[in-house]
Amino acid sequence: MEAPLTAIQQLIEYIGEDASRDGLLNTPKRVCKAFKEMTSGYSANIAEILAVSFDVKYDELVVVRNVPFNSLCEHHMLPFTGTATLGYLPQNRIVGLSKLARLVDAYARRLQVQERLTKQIADAMNEHIQPLGCGVVMRGNHSCMSCRGIQKQGEMVTSALHGTLRTEAIQRQEFLSLAGY
Repeated sequence: MEAPLTAIQQLIEYIGEDASRDGLLNTPKRVCKAFKEMTSGYSANIAEILAVSFDVKYDELVVVRNVPFNSLCEHHMLPFTGTATLGYLPQNRIVGLSKLARLVDAYARRLQVQERLTKQIADAMNEHIQPLGCGVVMRGNHSCMSCRGIQKQGEMVTSALHGTLRTEAIQRQEFLSLAGY
C-alpha cells in the first residue's frame, strides 16, 4: 500500500501543494480508500449476484427505472453519474429486484466508458437471467466534459437491447415507453 500513498503525495506536490501541511497529511490514505471503494466492482461476482431468482410465472416486461450509479471515466478518472433503467421479459423465472441494482453497481464501480457499461449490464442480464429479451438505458453526466476541456454540461444517453426487445418493434417500444422514452 506504500506505493499508492507515495504516488498520491507526489501528485499533491505536483500541483504545487505542500503535502505535509495539516489539512493534507492524511489525504493520500483517504484518496486510496475512496479510490478502492469507487472501483470495488472489480471484485464483484456477476453470476452470484444474479443467481437469486424465483419460480414465478410472469410473461410481461419487468422494468426497474432510475437506478442511480456513480462511475469513473477511464480516460480522466473523473466521476460520471446518472441513472440506469433495466428491463427484461422473463422466460421461466424472475430475478430479485435488488439484484438488478447490485448489477449496475458491479459494473459502474470500475474504470468505465458509459457505452461499455451499458452493454456489460445488458449482456450480463442476457447471459445469467436468460430472458426472452432485455434492455438497458443509461443517462449520465460526465465531469470529464463539464469540469475540463470543453467545460460544457450535457447528458449522455446509451442503450443496449437483446432478444425480443431488440428484434420485436412492439416490445422494444413498450420497454422504451416504460423506461420513459
